Amino acid sequence: MSQSTTPVLQERKVRFETLSGMEIKRLYTPQDVSQLEYQTDLGNPGEYPFTRGLYPTMYRGKVWTTRQFSGFATPFETNQRYKFLIDQGQMGLSVAFDLPTLMGCDPDDPLSEGEVGKCGVNIASLEDMEALFDGIDLGAITTSMTINAPAIILWAMYLAVAEEKGVPLKNLSGTIQNDILKEYIAQKEWVYPPEPHMKLIVDTVEFGCQHVPNWHPISISGYHIREAGSTAVQELAFTLNDGFEYVRWCIERGLDVDEFAPKLSFFFNSHIDFFEEIAKYRAARRIWATEMRETFGAKNPKSWWLRFHTQTAGCSLTMQQPYVNIIRSAFEALAAVLGGTQSLHVNSFDEAWALPTEEAALLSLRTQQVIAEETGVINTVDPLAGSYFVESLTSQMEEGARDYFRRIEAEGGAIPAINSGFFQQEIADAAYQFQRKVDKKEFVIVGVNDYVMDKEPIPFNILKISEEAHEKQVSRLNDLRRRRDNQAVSSALNSVREHARKDSNMMEPILNAVKAYATLGEIVNAMKDVYGEYQEVSVV
Repeated sequence: MSQSTTPVLQERKVRFETLSGMEIKRLYTPQDVSQLEYQTDLGNPGEYPFTRGLYPTMYRGKVWTTRQFSGFATPFETNQRYKFLIDQGQMGLSVAFDLPTLMGCDPDDPLSEGEVGKCGVNIASLEDMEALFDGIDLGAITTSMTINAPAIILWAMYLAVAEEKGVPLKNLSGTIQNDILKEYIAQKEWVYPPEPHMKLIVDTVEFGCQHVPNWHPISISGYHIREAGSTAVQELAFTLNDGFEYVRWCIERGLDVDEFAPKLSFFFNSHIDFFEEIAKYRAARRIWATEMRETFGAKNPKSWWLRFHTQTAGCSLTMQQPYVNIIRSAFEALAAVLGGTQSLHVNSFDEAWALPTEEAALLSLRTQQVIAEETGVINTVDPLAGSYFVESLTSQMEEGARDYFRRIEAEGGAIPAINSGFFQQEIADAAYQFQRKVDKKEFVIVGVNDYVMDKEPIPFNILKISEEAHEKQVSRLNDLRRRRDNQAVSSALNSVREHARKDSNMMEPILNAVKAYATLGEIVNAMKDVYGEYQEVSVV
C-alpha cells in the first residue's frame, strides 16, 4: 500500500474524545473492526443480535411513532393540546404529569403547593383521567405515560376509562414508564422502599400478561439517568442493568420469560454527541439480545428485542440563544433515527424557559416529519453499518457497559448498589467532570461559554401556568369528595391495605379503589401504611 506524502498538520487538540470521555482516533481502518464477525456481532437487520435494527425493513416498512411529550395545567387544557397534536399528524400520545402526581400527592396536599400543573398535567382521580382523554379513541391510539412511583394507580385509572368507553383491554396499546430503579438512581421521585416498589412493578407485568397483552407495563429508562449528568456509557450500563433486575424479579415471581420479556420496552436519551449516541443504541440492542438469550434462557426471538423510545436531551438545551436549540434537537433526533428508535419525542426550543407553547411543540413535530419525509436517511436500513468508526465505537460502548455490570455485581446487585450510593456517586462524579470541561472551554456550548451575545432579546411567548390551575384542581377534588360514595371509598382503601399486607397482586384492589373514585393520594397513603417510606443515602 502506498503511503501518503501529504504533510500532517498540527491538530487542534492534544486529545479528541466523545462526550463520555472515550478517546477518538484520527483515523479508523479495517484493523479497528478486525475482531468483528458479521453474523455473530452484527447480523442483518431483523436478525440476532439485532445490532443493525429489530426489523428487516425498518422505516421502509413503518416510520417510527411520532410521540410528543405533553401535559400542563388541568386535564381539560392538556386534552385540547392532545387533540391539536393528533390533528397535526402525531401518531401517539405521551403524557407528562406534574410533580404532585409523580409523587403520589393530591393537589390539596401541602406538599403540592406551587407545583400543580407546572411541569405536567395534574391527575388526582378517575374523573381527571376521564377529562384528559375525553373525545379520544383509546382503542385507536397508543398512549405512553411517564409515571413511576404511583404508576400502578395511574394505569388503573387509564384502564378504567377504557372500560367506560367500551374499549376491551386487549385492544389497548401503550406504555407506562413504571421504572422505579432509575428513580433511586437519578430522578428521585419515589414513595416506598425499593422492595415493595419492585413488587408493585411485577404486579403490573403479571396483570398485563393476563389482561392487557398489547401493553408495555414497563419502559426501562436511561433518559433521566442521562439528564442527571451521567455519561452515555453510564446511561447504557445502568439502564440495561435495571432491565436485567426487573427480569430477575419477574422470573422469581414464576412468570415465563418468553411471555413477559416481549412486553418490556426502553427509553433512551439522545444527546448531542452524534456518533456516540448512534453507537449506544446499537450496543444496547446487541447486549440485550445476548443476555436475554444466553443468561436468561429466552427462546422467543421477540424476547431478545430491545425496543425503545427516544427523547432528545433536555439537558443540552440552553436559555441563552434559545433558537439554537432547534439545531441541537434536530441533530439529536437524527441520531435517534439512525440508531433505529421505535418512537421519538423532539424537545421544543423554549423548554429551557418553560413548558413548550403550542407553536414550539408543532415545530418539534415538524422536525420529525422533515427527517422522515425529506432527508432520505430512512430509505435504506442502518446506513452507517460497516463504518470503521461506528462499529469500533459500538464495541467500545459495549465494553464500557460490561465493565459496569461487573462493578455493580461486586456491589451485590442493583438494590445494594442503590443503598450504598454507588450509582448516585458515579453520576455525580461524571457531572462534575463535564462541568469542569465546560468551565475550561474544553467543551464548547454555543452561546454559553463561547460565541456569547451581550444582549439576548426573547422574541417568543413563554407558556405560563397560573395558580388558577391549582385552584381549579382543588375545587374539583373537593366537589368529588362531596359527591362520591365515601363509604365505598373507605371500604376500597381498606381492601388495598389488606391486599398489601397479604403480599397479593395489587392491580384488582387498586382498580376497585379507582372506580370508587378514591384519589391518587388516598390510595398511595393506604399502601404507605403498609410499606412505609424510603429515605435516601446521601453521597458527597
